[in-house]
Amino acid sequence: MELIRIPLHDKHVALGAKMVGFGGFEMPVRYSSDLEEHMCVRNNVGIFDVSHMGEFQITGPNALELIQYVTSNDASVLESGKIQYSCFPNDKGGIVDDLLVYKFSDEKYMLVVNASNIQKDWNWIKSNNQANAHMEDCSGQTCLFAVQGPLAAQTLQTLTSVKLSDMPYYTFAVGDFAGFSNVIISATGYTGAGGFEIYVSNEHAVQVFDAIMNAGKDFGIKPIGLGARDTLRLEMGYCLYGNDIDDTTSPLEGGLGWITKFSKNFINCEEIQKQKENGVSKKLVGFQLQERGIPRAHYPILDANGNKIGDVTSGSISPVLNHGIGLGYVPTNLSKPGSEIYIGIRDKAIKAVVVKTPFVNAGV
Repeated sequence: MELIRIPLHDKHVALGAKMVGFGGFEMPVRYSSDLEEHMCVRNNVGIFDVSHMGEFQITGPNALELIQYVTSNDASVLESGKIQYSCFPNDKGGIVDDLLVYKFSDEKYMLVVNASNIQKDWNWIKSNNQANAHMEDCSGQTCLFAVQGPLAAQTLQTLTSVKLSDMPYYTFAVGDFAGFSNVIISATGYTGAGGFEIYVSNEHAVQVFDAIMNAGKDFGIKPIGLGARDTLRLEMGYCLYGNDIDDTTSPLEGGLGWITKFSKNFINCEEIQKQKENGVSKKLVGFQLQERGIPRAHYPILDANGNKIGDVTSGSISPVLNHGIGLGYVPTNLSKPGSEIYIGIRDKAIKAVVVKTPFVNAGV
């Protein structure tokens, strides 16, 4: 399959990015080194071009009805300007995708979905749109920049009249930015380092990117690739769809019970509620190696007797902690913090301990 190029492809190449395939798109994986880029975001500020993400507008008098049915969280509690993390349960007990729900008004919402699932998610929502809400896929017309790090607000404040320091976590505003109007500025983030997301039309993307880079010069801003994005989200214990959650993992197994609200009717809620009542047999946990080693996705998780009990779903060396961390599914009886497990690395069983996430207290 031919990879889709994001609008700023040539700019990233000019900045020295190594481009790789990810979710059907050609994306910058790194510009310098993953470690340097990771620490730049943790300590200063970095900019990610995540224009591969999908954006759907759901509008009309029945918009909320559709969102309530296809997502697990309770979007009825959202006020205008608020954002909610949620997931699409499938009809087999698994997860179609995880997403963000933005509420603009009672009749206007935006869903932000993962790049690799844009068509799949669109088809899923459309096939369940008995509410006959209006749907529009804006993914191809929208660029998205995530400006992350403790100096993100200072970097961006000169570009907008929106008071960024006054924006609580998981809120957004529509305002002026870098000389353009009607720009969506949100405060969510996938790094735990604090920061903002800037949604702009493709035609303004180059000017906005350049303005952010220029505004961040005094703060040490660097462009950041997907490599550092992955280690940053892992240090926070954030799930990556396709690795840690997928069509076969239930929200309860994946630690997403907190976004699964049984106060409303949603797809397959009866089955998921039975899981809650009966308990699940496995759970997604964070673990920390007790010896040297690098855990990688698909490495086996073993018990003390060497029996395979699960698989690593995400793993790496934490740049901040300087030792191996990861996520993986284990039997429920070994899911409590402090439980000892072993990771199979090159025919060796490396001791690890289950820990609470986030692994790193990064500020948000």
